[in-house]
Amino acid sequence: MKINRQNSKFVISAATPSAFISDGKPQIVLSGRSNVGKSSLINTILSNGKLARTSSAPGKTVMVNFYSVDNKFYFVDLPGYGYAKRSGDQKKQFGSLTDSYLNKYGSPTFVLQLIDLKVGPTGDDCMMLDWLASSNIPYAVVATKTDKLNKTDRENNLNALKTHPLLCDENGKNVVDIIPFSSLKGEGKEEVFSLIISHISGE
Repeated sequence: MKINRQNSKFVISAATPSAFISDGKPQIVLSGRSNVGKSSLINTILSNGKLARTSSAPGKTVMVNFYSVDNKFYFVDLPGYGYAKRSGDQKKQFGSLTDSYLNKYGSPTFVLQLIDLKVGPTGDDCMMLDWLASSNIPYAVVATKTDKLNKTDRENNLNALKTHPLLCDENGKNVVDIIPFSSLKGEGKEEVFSLIISHISGE
């Protein structure tokens, strides 16, 4: 499948389920805690540093954002979770919106679960991984911000991720794709894109 990544655009920020796009095109979902690098991943994959708005302040993505890629598929950026400074009402609202997309009214094709490699899986990450494992939605883990670690810590943290119980079968064998990624260095850019294409093309 040929995709012109330059032909990409922001479509809509959906604040309610009625605004979710459901036109039959594949939807690649980005999930992760606030400030894990979802917007940066979109910009890196599509070689467009200004498409998805990034911020040094976490918690800015408060709606479900849809980006069209060459009119072939969508990137769907879910609200980041785990942002401590949000009020209880805000957390409930954003959690409800994500739940509505994943469980009721959305059309997820494939989920990229982003985990900060330096931090490792948080409690919220583990809840999401547990849910993904029990769902029928295919998914992979993108280990972000690899450039923030030295070689030894990078390898240790990657090994810890690969052997995490939620990413392994009952025999301790890793069963989920884990891709090291750095928006700064471009590491993992083509690997993530190839994985996306394989899922939307059925290869």
